[in-house]
Amino acid sequence: MVYDLFLTAKGIFPMNIHIVMHESFESPGAIAQWVVQRGHSVHYTNCYAHEALPKDTSQIDFLIVMGGPQSPSTTLTECPYFNANAEIALIQDAIARKKLVLGVCLGAQLLGEAYGARCEHSPHKEIGVFPITLTAQAKTDPIFSTFPHSFDVGHWHGDMPGVPVGAKILATSAGCPRQIIAYEPGVYGFQCHMEFTHDAIEQMVVHSQQELAELAGRPYVQDAATLRAQQYDSMNQLLFQFLDALVKQSPV
Repeated sequence: MVYDLFLTAKGIFPMNIHIVMHESFESPGAIAQWVVQRGHSVHYTNCYAHEALPKDTSQIDFLIVMGGPQSPSTTLTECPYFNANAEIALIQDAIARKKLVLGVCLGAQLLGEAYGARCEHSPHKEIGVFPITLTAQAKTDPIFSTFPHSFDVGHWHGDMPGVPVGAKILATSAGCPRQIIAYEPGVYGFQCHMEFTHDAIEQMVVHSQQELAELAGRPYVQDAATLRAQQYDSMNQLLFQFLDALVKQSPV
């Protein structure tokens, strides 16, 4: 009760959060930790287990769509448990209802598609921990204007989200020009992974040994030992800062 009153005093109110997961080996990581610490309620759609998406977002305050090896162009024939069109429709419903929305990696690409902007290949594949740099547009963003100009985040991708008219690119990296995008107030896409933890990375590494071997030597791809030795706490704390600030923007 005391903790609830503390959060309320800071303008953070309990929310109904829904997280869409695409693979069992891709964890929500620090996002799940934040949900528990802040006392929010959370439900999941585990697509890999053939669970159905919500019919709409009327009972959801905050929709989070996580990553996966698929792309928005992946068909049901190619991946029977991933329905890109259904996820895009759910995101569009959340946007129309003025819900908070965060897309991470694949989720960010689906978010761009929801605005009519097609996903594109990134100039480089990125796997590991590399810095992102905030753009001039980030200085006017209500959340990222308070962030460091440059900071380390996680990466594991080969594509990047589309950018419709009116969206703002808030962060770039040496390997990818679209790392954080503000689509409209309360709606953000992260191509990067600020949610990575040591446990989350371990799951990814174990599942992706062949991929890491095939990509060895590329300029923005780190090996398994380097990934396991990285420090993820700082990016997690910045993620918490972002999520707390985002929740304050909600009309709920």
